[in-house]
Amino acid sequence: MSNRLWNVGIVLLFLLLAALLLQFFSSSATIRKLAEPSVNDGLESAGRKHIVLISQERDNPFWLAIAEGARAAAESLGMELEYTGPLRINQGEQTQLLKKAIAAKADAILIQGLGDSSSYKEWIDRANKRHIPIIAIDTDEPGSQRIAYVGTDNFKAGRQMGELVAARTTEEGLIGVLLGNEQAANQQLRLAGLQAALKGQPRLRIAEVRSSNISRLEAQQQTEDLLASQPNIRILVGFSALDGAGMMEAASRLGRGDIQIFAFDDLDITMEGIRGGRIEASIVQQPRKMGAQAIELLSNHWQGEPISQEQFTDTFVLDADALTAGSPAEERLNR
Repeated sequence: MSNRLWNVGIVLLFLLLAALLLQFFSSSATIRKLAEPSVNDGLESAGRKHIVLISQERDNPFWLAIAEGARAAAESLGMELEYTGPLRINQGEQTQLLKKAIAAKADAILIQGLGDSSSYKEWIDRANKRHIPIIAIDTDEPGSQRIAYVGTDNFKAGRQMGELVAARTTEEGLIGVLLGNEQAANQQLRLAGLQAALKGQPRLRIAEVRSSNISRLEAQQQTEDLLASQPNIRILVGFSALDGAGMMEAASRLGRGDIQIFAFDDLDITMEGIRGGRIEASIVQQPRKMGAQAIELLSNHWQGEPISQEQFTDTFVLDADALTAGSPAEERLNR
């Protein structure tokens, strides 16, 4: 009797173990099915390059326009664009974001050059060794192993500004200059271009250079301080997108209708100032074109085509006449 009970117990235990094993294998198969992408998902993601764009300042309108152009080009070429950047200008954070993108094994990275940062160059070179192509946008990183620079010829743009100021002024005048960030290489190049253009204009002299920290409020405050300390200034030049608005507001608050303002880029408020006669003119870049062109260069690079290491996008003068419907400048703004 005891043997029969023993045998029945063994059979029941075996059946229980078999049921547990079947449940285990069934659950494993379900988990694998959930974890694996579907055929359609695989088709959608197969071969899609992941590109990271690291901006100078995440919510800056200029960088958002670069991202817009880059994203449109990436989508048309079957690539994915990830846009990131520090909330406020922070070169250390830009370097950290570059390190993060390299560690995440991005297929390519678009950056703003920092100009003289040896640690930044080192990380660009590390990316190159890992076969992650780097393209600099807006500001170059000379001496690094980036595969190309796409953006404004900043020295030339500064010279263009100087020639514009000389052409629109006839009397002697002191000039106050605002830089978006005095440490940024692109701003320094624009200032150098302005200085070079004014060498042949002895009647025009730069009185002082200040930084707006790419802030409209700071641009206004710095302009008010500048005009208070240098009341003979008659000309204001701003080299970043928010400077024009800040200078215009400062001149209005101080009742300085005698000031000629020369701005940079084409924010809505800048164009309103030009239409209203409060801003003389602006030198305009093409950020959407920069973003799109950078993506196209990456595509050419991956296809083994030779690419030029410097890809300059044009700048043009925007004034009241250029804002009239049907003008070449107006057509460029609407692209």
